[in-house]
Amino acid sequence: MLDRSRLEKIGAIFFALAVWQLGAKLLGQDLLLVAPTTVIQRLYSLWITADFWRAIGFTFARIVLGFSLALLVGSLLATLAAKYHLVEVIIWPFVATIKSIPVASFIILCLIWLSASNLSVFISLVMAFPIIYTNILQGIRSTDHKLLEMANLFRVNWLKRIKYIYLPQLRPYLTSASSVAIGLSWKAGVAAEVIGIPAGSIGERLYEAKVYLSTSDLFAWTVVIVAVSIVFEKAFLLLLQGLFARLEKS
Repeated sequence: MLDRSRLEKIGAIFFALAVWQLGAKLLGQDLLLVAPTTVIQRLYSLWITADFWRAIGFTFARIVLGFSLALLVGSLLATLAAKYHLVEVIIWPFVATIKSIPVASFIILCLIWLSASNLSVFISLVMAFPIIYTNILQGIRSTDHKLLEMANLFRVNWLKRIKYIYLPQLRPYLTSASSVAIGLSWKAGVAAEVIGIPAGSIGERLYEAKVYLSTSDLFAWTVVIVAVSIVFEKAFLLLLQGLFARLEKS
């Protein structure tokens, strides 16, 4: 049976769809705002084509790869920065610059260096990296110093320190960072595809929808992006929680 929170969210979704439907009906211009029923019909016609799934696979693989690299690089550099102040000082200007530069400017700049097909991987990596890095660094620094002193006193090895001291402390930071970084990776990665227009990507489909003024396609692919992003985020967070739970039991 669904709990109250889930029922409230479902109700909010239906309310938003009702407002969307009413707005489209009052406007009466499909070119400006297409009705959700039309979007659903278009989604069904796209769903049954092989190109639809190939485009999702193309974009999904690259954005997930970019996020995974950001998670790996961000975790590694945060660990080094927590231990060596010089590393934090060296990394700081890069993190500050990435946070400040508009995504579109960064994408155009990166097109000079990279091929369009690999652009979304790099953009997803770069945009997600500061979030992962800063959160994990903060999590490491928030570790209870009394526990670390006790570990030093009893000469606890580094593996047990990571498992029983650092990982439980990092859990909320890593979960929060991953949730935000995944959403940003999808936004930045798809934006990179729209600008770079790699063949066979979701970004290419969005660009074609703009060129041919196909509002139904634009909304349909946007719904796909949101849905795939949410599914990946939920699946990754469940996997993360499962790993932490297994570590706690072992």
